[in-house]
Amino acid sequence: MKQGLRQSMAWLHTWVGLVPGWVLYVIFVFGTAAFFQNEIDAWMRPELSSGTQVTPRALASADAALRARGAGAESWSVSMPSPRGGSGLSLSWRMPGADRHDRTSLVLDPETGQEIQLRETKGGFFLYRFHFDLHYMPVSWARYLVCVAALAMLVAILSGVVTHKKIFTDFFMMRFGKGQRSWLDAHNATAVLVLPFHLMITYTGLATLLFTLMPWAISANFPDRQEFYRSVFASSPEREASGMPAATVPLAQMVAAAGREWRGGVPSYVGIDNPGDAAATASLYARREDWKDDRLDTLYLDGASGTVLPSTRAAPGGATATHRVMVDLHTAWFAGYGLRWLYFLSGLGGTAMAATGLCLWCVKRRAKLPDPARPHFGFRLVERLNIGFIAGAPLGIAAYFIANRLLPQAMAHRADWEVNALFIAWGGSLVWAFSRPAKRAWVETLAACAALFAAVPLLNQMTTARGLLQSLPSADWTFAAFDLTMLALAAGFAFTARKVASHKPRPAPARKQRPPVEAAA
Repeated sequence: MKQGLRQSMAWLHTWVGLVPGWVLYVIFVFGTAAFFQNEIDAWMRPELSSGTQVTPRALASADAALRARGAGAESWSVSMPSPRGGSGLSLSWRMPGADRHDRTSLVLDPETGQEIQLRETKGGFFLYRFHFDLHYMPVSWARYLVCVAALAMLVAILSGVVTHKKIFTDFFMMRFGKGQRSWLDAHNATAVLVLPFHLMITYTGLATLLFTLMPWAISANFPDRQEFYRSVFASSPEREASGMPAATVPLAQMVAAAGREWRGGVPSYVGIDNPGDAAATASLYARREDWKDDRLDTLYLDGASGTVLPSTRAAPGGATATHRVMVDLHTAWFAGYGLRWLYFLSGLGGTAMAATGLCLWCVKRRAKLPDPARPHFGFRLVERLNIGFIAGAPLGIAAYFIANRLLPQAMAHRADWEVNALFIAWGGSLVWAFSRPAKRAWVETLAACAALFAAVPLLNQMTTARGLLQSLPSADWTFAAFDLTMLALAAGFAFTARKVASHKPRPAPARKQRPPVEAAA
C-alpha cells in the first residue's frame, strides 16, 4: 500500500534526527551553557572582583601602564569589562617586528586600577565557541558539519509536526512507566513545550552561518572574502606613522568623546595605532545597550588631538539590519536575567528533546529484535553512542570546571589542559560505554556525572574565598547561582541514575491478530 504523507514524514523524521542526532545534542548542551558564558567566565576567574564599572582611577592607571610599559609599541588596545562580569580592564600592546598575535597583556581591576594576576582559562567562551566551531578539527570543516546538523534539525522539527497528528493533545499526556509510550510522551512534551524556541534558535543559528551555507553572493561580487569584509565593515583610516612624537590623548578623554558622539554610550574596546606619534589613530567600538540600537558602532579619533575622524561606514541597510537581528536573537546578548534564564531552560528542553529522541530509537527497536539479549552491531553501536554522548558530554563539562580549580595556576598551557580534561573525561565515558553492559554503563556514567557536578561547588568552597557559604550571605549572586546550578544538575543526574538502576524492562505487548476474512464474514 502506498504510504501517506504522515507515514513518509515519520521515516524522514526518524533518520534526519538519528544520523546527526549526537552532533545536535552536543550543540544544544554547549549552546545552552553559552547563554551564561560571561557568568561562567566570572566563576572560572575568581581573582576578579564583582565590580564591572570602570572608574576614572582605573582609566588613569591604564594610561600610565600603557605609556610606561607599552612605550614604542605599534599599537595599544584596551578592552572594557562586560557589565555581566567575567573580565577585567584588559590592556595589550604589540612591539615593532612582533607577530600580529604576539601581544603583551595585563589585566587591571576596573575599580581600583590595580594589576590582577588571573589564572589562565578559556572560560565560558570555549563552551560558546565549541557549539559551532567544535574542536580538534579545522574550523571550516566544523562549521560545515554544524550547518548540516542544523539543517537536519530544521527538517526534523517540521517533519515531526507533520507526523505526530496528535502532537498537541499528546503533550498533555505524560504516562510514566509505560515503556515506549513514556519515551514518546517525554519526546513530544519537550518538543512542543518550547517549539517556537526550537524553530527560532535553529533558523537564526543557520542565519549566523549564512556565508558558510551560501557563499555565492560574496564570490559573485567580490574577488575574495576579505574584500567583502572591508566593504561592509568599517576600517580605521589608513594613516602611516609620521615619525613626529606627540602625546596620545588620555583614555578618559577618548571615552568622554565617545559618550558625546553616541548619546551617552560607552566603548567596549579601544584600539590605538601608532601611539605616541602625531598620526596616531584611535578606534572605539561601542557597546550596544539595546538590540534595536541603530547608532554607528565605530568611532575614530585623532590620537594626538582627540578630534573625530570621518568614518568609512554608512548606516546599515535592511539586509545588514536583518542579519544583525537574527544574530541577536540567537545569542540573546540583549536579554536580562529573567529572559536569559528562559533561554537557558528552553535550551535544556531542546537538549532533553534530542536525548529522548535518540533513546526512543533504541527503545522502539529493542522490542523488535529477534533476541534482545544479543542485539545486532548497528543497534549496539547506537546504544553505546547514546550513552557516551548523552551522559558523556555533561561529564566532560563538569571535568572542565573541576580542572579550573585543581590545575596549578602556574602550569604551562593551563587553559589548553582545562579543555583537554573535558575531552579526556568525555572520551573515557565513551570507552566505558563500549566496555560495559548497557544498563550498567548508563547507571555508572550518570552517577559519575552526579558526583562530578556535586564536587564542583565543594572544590570551589575549598580553593577560593567565594564558596557557597560566603557567596550567599554576601549576595555574590554569580557565584551563588553557579554553585546552586551545579548542585541542581547533580541532583538531576543522581535521580536519573537511580531511575535507570531500578528500571525493569516491560515485555513487549502482543500484537493483535486480525481475524480471518471467513470469521469476519
